[in-house]
Amino acid sequence: MNALPAVAGGLVDQIIGEPPLRWHPVARYGSTMQRVERRLYADRRANGVAFTVIGATVGIGVGSLLRRTMGASLATVAATTICAAGRMLDDEAGAIAGLLASGDLPSARRRVRSLVGRTTDGLDAHEISRAVIESVAENCVDAVTSSLFWATVGGAPAALAHRAVNTLDAMVGHHDERYEHFGWASARLDDVVNYLPARLTALAVAGVRPRRARAIWTTIRRDAGQHPSPNGGVVEAAFAAALGVQLGGVNRYDDHVEDRGTLGDGPAPSANHIAEAVRLRRAATAMTATALLGASVATRLVKRRRG
Repeated sequence: MNALPAVAGGLVDQIIGEPPLRWHPVARYGSTMQRVERRLYADRRANGVAFTVIGATVGIGVGSLLRRTMGASLATVAATTICAAGRMLDDEAGAIAGLLASGDLPSARRRVRSLVGRTTDGLDAHEISRAVIESVAENCVDAVTSSLFWATVGGAPAALAHRAVNTLDAMVGHHDERYEHFGWASARLDDVVNYLPARLTALAVAGVRPRRARAIWTTIRRDAGQHPSPNGGVVEAAFAAALGVQLGGVNRYDDHVEDRGTLGDGPAPSANHIAEAVRLRRAATAMTATALLGASVATRLVKRRRG
């Protein structure tokens, strides 16, 4: 367990951001798995399990290759840099907030599609703000703190396996006619690998907003279970309470409507709350990184004493 290379990789991502999409390793992985899907697809869970196993194995294999060729520490830095997407998340959220502030709702509706899968036509400024904040909250886990967690726990293979599983969930983990059965394994495995990071992130949110800690805890206990995701509900409820706004509600997708319940007791969010959510994301990430560094040091001290 070594958090320092993981945190270093997260810092590199925050400084330089994402490479161009056509060269991004995660995008290339997604294209590869689309070809695998075309060969394996059938409306059965067994085929989805095979798809998920192949995808996770690719992530572990690439991480192991990096570790052999670069050494454990440098491989972990590289893998975390590839997997984390905090800078991109912040930049997209900020761009949408700017469009809302200027009153350009049509452009904001188009831009928010880069962060969410829901239908954005006709969303007002409050609903666009809600979509952005929910994405910042959920991706604080999926695209940042989970990467730090798994890179700390298992180095490059674990970090890339997590990103592989998360990418598979984004591809096929949907409740629709095509993926209800085929995407089941990817969705469930994604729930498993993000379970602990989501709760660590919620604790970090409370830690950086101590005056709201009681409200955060109460909101998680009361509201998180209404959310269809066992992890998204926890972190979105934490963000809602920390920001003093209400998230959740009804989302429309192409072929269905999803009720995510209501998270929090405040007013509907506005564009100003997006900037607050980005600051909260960064602070919670920093606290999570600090906790992982502390746990890493403590683990090493225990090992030395036992030795």
